[in-house]
Amino acid sequence: MKRILLLTVCLSVLVGGTVFGQSADEAYIKAMQAKTPAEKIALLKDYVAQYAGKGNKYDNYACAYLCLLQYQAGQHTADTIGLGEKAIAAGGLDDLMKGSILSAITDVYLKLSQFDKVKTSAQQVIQHANAAKVKEAEAANAKQWTVTIGRAHYMTAQALQKSGDINGALQAYNQAYEVTKDTAVLAEVKKIGKGFYDSGKFAEAEPVFRYLSGTGKDQESLTILAQILAKQGRQSEATQMFKDMYAKNKSAGMAYNIGIMLANEAKTNPAVTEDAVNYLLDASFLDPKRTKACQDIAQDKEWNARIKAAEESQGLIKDWTDQINKKFGAKSEEDLTPDERREYRKLKELIDKETVTINNLSAQMKAGSGKFDALVAASKKRCGK
Repeated sequence: MKRILLLTVCLSVLVGGTVFGQSADEAYIKAMQAKTPAEKIALLKDYVAQYAGKGNKYDNYACAYLCLLQYQAGQHTADTIGLGEKAIAAGGLDDLMKGSILSAITDVYLKLSQFDKVKTSAQQVIQHANAAKVKEAEAANAKQWTVTIGRAHYMTAQALQKSGDINGALQAYNQAYEVTKDTAVLAEVKKIGKGFYDSGKFAEAEPVFRYLSGTGKDQESLTILAQILAKQGRQSEATQMFKDMYAKNKSAGMAYNIGIMLANEAKTNPAVTEDAVNYLLDASFLDPKRTKACQDIAQDKEWNARIKAAEESQGLIKDWTDQINKKFGAKSEEDLTPDERREYRKLKELIDKETVTINNLSAQMKAGSGKFDALVAASKKRCGK
């Protein structure tokens, strides 16, 4: 009788185990067939609460999908990380699923500001992705694995940056860019450089913008780098850098920047004046919107001064001529008294002297105009205009 009773208990356990297993499978399938992410999350949570950890065949994927769904829903919590870790520990996940889980865990650590864990987790992502990438079965997913690797480097860079290791962050950003060639990575690097620049830390900003300009993907960084060099008293180095780049790729903006820098240098070094004029004229022809402004600056610096001097001389001549006409009217010099004659001759000498000044200025302006016209013609030829 005892043996019959014991056999009955054993059969009950076996039958119960089989039913239990079928219930777990059905619960998982029901969850995966849910129509909305929210509904799927709720059903997978029920599955994990009731069945996970008891040897059911869907435990790994139930935890994996629940981890990813919570991550996508913005549930960046320790619970989401824990689900991912359980899924990986259970084993049996395909490479793409495991890679997705590792990437999600890394990003959650980043959002939770657990920066040391980000670096460790990101390395796991990179190792897994590199191993998967060389598998023949994963050949079709090679591009996706490249993106995954780049993303891991990017998250490492973010963690390093937020923890204050700027040099480490720049190296990691560079690794991310080298892998993906994604200009969004360079935008993050530029934010670091702008932060240094805006706070006056030009020595720290220099390597950032030197790197950005070296990629050839951010022309503005060249201008900023030149400004950084100039602010550090390295004007000639900045100018030469611009000239080298302009020789490779002629643009109005670059020509204008070179011209302005040389024009400023010309205030203390007249030898670079003509060079400044040439670049400003190039800028005026490469960009019609700049034509008037550039040619006004490029015009011989003495031109306006000569015009002003000539106008002053003409004003003096008019004043002295008015004085003669007012004081002496239509009288000839013979009709004047000795005192009047002396005053008349003095005014006449002043007028003659200013007349000579005007004639000299006119000759200089004519020569300067001819030289400027020659420079304009040469610039047109350089710019193909």
